[in-house]
Amino acid sequence: MEQLTSSLAPPRANPKPSVTAPLPTDLQMSSSPGISAFPKSDGNLFEWVGTIEGAAETIYAGLSFRISISFPANYPYVAPTIKFETPCFHPNVDITSGAICLDILQVPAFFRFLFRRRLTQPPAIKDKWSAVYSVQTILLSLQSLLGEPNNASPLNTDAAALWDTPDAFKTQLMKHYRPLKDTA
Repeated sequence: MEQLTSSLAPPRANPKPSVTAPLPTDLQMSSSPGISAFPKSDGNLFEWVGTIEGAAETIYAGLSFRISISFPANYPYVAPTIKFETPCFHPNVDITSGAICLDILQVPAFFRFLFRRRLTQPPAIKDKWSAVYSVQTILLSLQSLLGEPNNASPLNTDAAALWDTPDAFKTQLMKHYRPLKDTA
C-alpha cells in the first residue's frame, strides 16, 4: 500500500527556474496576421519580444507596437508579464510604463492591493489566467483589445474619456506613437 500511495503523490517541484521549463513555441512560426513573438536571445528563453499590428478598420489600423514578454519560472501556471515598449495611447494601457490591463493577464485589483500589504490571496478566489492560453491567444486578445477597449476599467482615464470622439482620440494616439524602426 505504501508503494501505491507514494506513486500517487505529486512530483516535487524544482525550486530553481530551468531553461527546460515548458516555454511556448507557438508563435515563432505563427501565421496569424498582425502578431509575432520570439525569444530576445538564444541565451534567455524567458524573455521574448513581440509585435502587434492594429487590426484593420480600427483606429489603430496601420500602426505597429513592440511588446516585451517575460515568462515566470512557473509558466504556464502563472501568466507572463507583457507590456508595450512602443508608447500606446489606449484606455487599458499605461502610457508611461506600458502596463496592460487585460483580465486574462491580471490578478484583480483588490488582490494587488492585498499583495502590496503582504497579505495572501484566499485560495478559493482565482484570477482569469489559464494554463491553456498560448502566446498566440494572448497576443490575439491584445490585438482585439486595441479596437475594443474595456472603458469600464481604464488604466488610462484620459484615453478612456476620448474614446468616443475618434478624431480627438486619434490626435492623442499619434502624438504619443513612435513608429518601429527596422532592426534588420
